[in-house]
Amino acid sequence: MKKIRNFNNIKRKAEVFYSNLDRVYCPYFKESINFNSKGLDHIKMKSWNKARNRQDQYIRLKLIKLAPIVVNNSNTLQGYSQAKEFVRKKVNNRWDKILTDVSYYEFIAIIDDIRVRIIIKQIIGGQRYFWSIIPFWKMDKKSNNRILYNGKQAMD
Repeated sequence: MKKIRNFNNIKRKAEVFYSNLDRVYCPYFKESINFNSKGLDHIKMKSWNKARNRQDQYIRLKLIKLAPIVVNNSNTLQGYSQAKEFVRKKVNNRWDKILTDVSYYEFIAIIDDIRVRIIIKQIIGGQRYFWSIIPFWKMDKKSNNRILYNGKQAMD
């Protein structure tokens, strides 16, 4: 019961924090990055209508406050990929999946001894927006559970 309350508390705080974000300037792109509902939805959902497990959501929501800091201090791109993906778009008043070129930009930072990757997404022809925050995980060999690491030791 305590875990559920703690999860709901972190989720509520993260949602309030995120709703107060609009755009954050990124020195690498020399423009502001949108922090729209798509990013928060992706942190809670793996794909449309398919939720992430609570542990995964919990750690991402707990670390969401680091995302604007990383974006605002990113001068160097650490990763880039481009792919054709089916993207949900509204066409003639209904949602449809359309095959589209999508670009992902990756920024990595260590803040307060926590290493995170921030992903910025751009659907070709559209604006760049925050897509995801990915913590640095390692697997515990005994329990086979994921543990957040700062590069040297386990974090709680």
